[in-house]
Amino acid sequence: MKRLVIKLGTGVLSRTGRALDTAQFRRIAREIAELQKSGTSCILVSSAAIAAGVRVLGLPGRPDDLPGKQACAAAGQPELMRLYAASFRSHGMHVAQLLLTHGDIDSRMHRTNARNTLNRLLSSGPVVPIINENDSVAVEELRFGDNDRLSAEVAVLVRADHLAILTSVDGLQDTQRKRVPEVRDIAAVTRLVRPDKGEESVGGMKTKLEAVRLAVSSGIPCTILDGRKPGQIAAALAGKDVGTRFPVPRKKR
Repeated sequence: MKRLVIKLGTGVLSRTGRALDTAQFRRIAREIAELQKSGTSCILVSSAAIAAGVRVLGLPGRPDDLPGKQACAAAGQPELMRLYAASFRSHGMHVAQLLLTHGDIDSRMHRTNARNTLNRLLSSGPVVPIINENDSVAVEELRFGDNDRLSAEVAVLVRADHLAILTSVDGLQDTQRKRVPEVRDIAAVTRLVRPDKGEESVGGMKTKLEAVRLAVSSGIPCTILDGRKPGQIAAALAGKDVGTRFPVPRKKR
């Protein structure tokens, strides 16, 4: 089966970053179930634990301090997985949780263990591995939005056929706020990145382009998609004009 890594941002899975969007989870689970049936194994790299924790802890809004964010992540991660499990269960599928840090990817032993675990899960039938940064002890994702980079690292780790980064905008936009359909020179479009981002976003488009650069340099094509629109993942895999595509450059002879 082909392997697809899907990164899901907080803006895709929550309402204003303060509560999980149940309808989104159900729709995404349905689309992934269809992909699995068609021969594509999916691995999710999911944010939104903090958004879940805001509601679990009864807070008025997302904390600004690091300990507050880590507390929300610790309280919200079980709720995040509960909703994933319930959404996939209706399609006869199970979920598996992996909490990783960039140190795990950098460590040769931990990297090998993570790869072996994912390979076994992907060969164990209708199971969807769900990965998140271990936010209660690591701070990279909380400060820099490195779940974007983590998704690229996971794609390289499992030798994925494609990386789809789902966000709350319709791919990369040019200076006129029009969607850029395809990018072959990532360095050239970095200037298009605006500093503005959603309230619940951490890294914005900059960290997404950095993740794309890592994946493409490892031979993995990528797409940045609007995760609030139905059918975007399947459309991207079918080669349709959605989001922003980042093909792997052809090697010069």
